[in-house]
Amino acid sequence: MKTLLEDATGAGARVGLHADTITIRGGRPLSGRIELKGAKNLVTKAMVASLLGDTPSVLKDVPDISDVRVVRGLLDVHGVKISDGEEDGELHLDPAAVETAHMADIDAHAGSSRIPILFCGPLLHKLGEAFIPDLGGCRIGDRPIDYHLDVLRTFGAVVEKLPSGIRLSAPTGLRGAKIELPYPSVGATEQVLLTAVRSEGITELRGAAIEPEIMDLINILQKMGAIISVDTDRVIRIEGVASLTGYSHRALFDRNEAASWAAAALATEGDIFVGGARQSEMLTFLNVYRKVGGGFEIHEDGIRFFHPGTELNPVIIETDVHPGFMTDWQQPLVVALTKARGVSIVHETVYEKRFGFVDALVEMGATIQIHRECLGGQACRFGQRNFNHSAVISGPSKLHGANIVVPDLRGGFSHLIAALSAEGESRVSNVGIISRGYERFLQKLELLGADFTAEG
Repeated sequence: MKTLLEDATGAGARVGLHADTITIRGGRPLSGRIELKGAKNLVTKAMVASLLGDTPSVLKDVPDISDVRVVRGLLDVHGVKISDGEEDGELHLDPAAVETAHMADIDAHAGSSRIPILFCGPLLHKLGEAFIPDLGGCRIGDRPIDYHLDVLRTFGAVVEKLPSGIRLSAPTGLRGAKIELPYPSVGATEQVLLTAVRSEGITELRGAAIEPEIMDLINILQKMGAIISVDTDRVIRIEGVASLTGYSHRALFDRNEAASWAAAALATEGDIFVGGARQSEMLTFLNVYRKVGGGFEIHEDGIRFFHPGTELNPVIIETDVHPGFMTDWQQPLVVALTKARGVSIVHETVYEKRFGFVDALVEMGATIQIHRECLGGQACRFGQRNFNHSAVISGPSKLHGANIVVPDLRGGFSHLIAALSAEGESRVSNVGIISRGYERFLQKLELLGADFTAEG
C-alpha cells in the first residue's frame, strides 16, 4: 500500500505539478474569475463507459486532473486508443482493440484509485474476464469493494481472489438481476449501470443514487443505445441490449469544485466568479450559502460568489445523498463557518471519517469540537458506532498560519482555504492530492490574487 506522501507526489506529477509543498501568505481576499470543466465524478466513469461501445466516443470538457490521467492509463493498457481533440479538454476514445491487461500494468496505473472496479462489467462483456488489484482512494471512511463483487456475482460473474488481486470471469455471460442497495451508494449504482446495459434481460435497481453525475452517466449510456428508466422512488430499470455504439457528450460541470471556490470566497472575504457553474445542480448548496450570509448572483455563464461585508451566520448542516447537502461540500464550508458569529453544527452522515481535516484548523486557531453522537435531527448509519462524525464550530475565530499536511482531496482544498484566510504564513505539504480533483488549482489561485510560493 502506498504512503500518503507517495500518493500525493504521484498524483501531482501526473498533471505536471512539480511542487508538493506551497507556502501561503494569507489575509488577501480572493477575487476574479475561474473556469470549470467537467465533474471528476462523471468524466472518469464516462471514460470507462466508452469500453462498452463498438465505435469511438468523444468526451468534452475533461479536466486535466490526476484521476483522469489514471483512467486514461488504465484504458491504454486495455488497448483503448485515446487521443486529444481540437478543443481543450476533448478526448477521443476508440475501443476497437480492447484486450486483457496484465495485473502489474493495471496496478502500476491504478495506484490507490478505486476506479478499476468499474472496469469489470464492461470488460466482462467485451472479453469475458477482468482483473483488478487491491484498491485505495482517499482515507475518509470505509469503501469496501465487497458489495461491488456481490453485485457482479448477482449478474453471473465468477469471482476468484488471487494473491495479486481479483480475477472475474463470465463463463455463461451476464444476466439482468433484481438488486436493492442498503444505502444509495454512488459507486454501487455506477457498477450496476455499467454492467446491466449489456446484460441479457431486465435489471431493476432499488435504492439507487440519483446524483446529477449519475443522471449524466445515464444520459451518456442512452446516447450509446441503452434503455434506462428512472422512477421518482430511486428505482432504475435497465433493459439489456446486445450492443452499444460510441457517444459524443459534453460533461456536466464539477459542482464540488464550484462549491469549494464559493467557500473560498466567503472565508477570504472575496469575490469569485465561477464560470460554467449552474444553479439547478447547486440548489441545496446555494440555500445553505445564503443562510450563512454569503452572496451569489446567477448568470448565464456561471455564478458569482461573494462575501457581503457583514457578519456571517451560524448554521446547522446534515450531509446526505442527493438531493441533500453533499458530503464533499461540508469540508470547505466548515472553514467559512469558523468566521461566523455563533455555534454551527455539521452532522456527517455519508463518510464516517471525514472530520480528520479539522485538527489542522484547530491548530490554526479554530474552535471545533468533534463528537461521536448524531448532532442533528437525522438518524444515520454511524449513530451507534464509535465514529467521530459530528462537528461543533464556535466562532468567529481568527485563524493564524501553521504547517499543514494535506490528508485527502476535499480536506486538502479546505486547508488551502484556511491558509488563504489566515493571518501570517502557512506551509502546506502533500498538495499533490488536491490535483486528483482540482484542475490547475495553483494557476487558478494566481488568477484570484493569492500570495503563495511553490517549492520545487
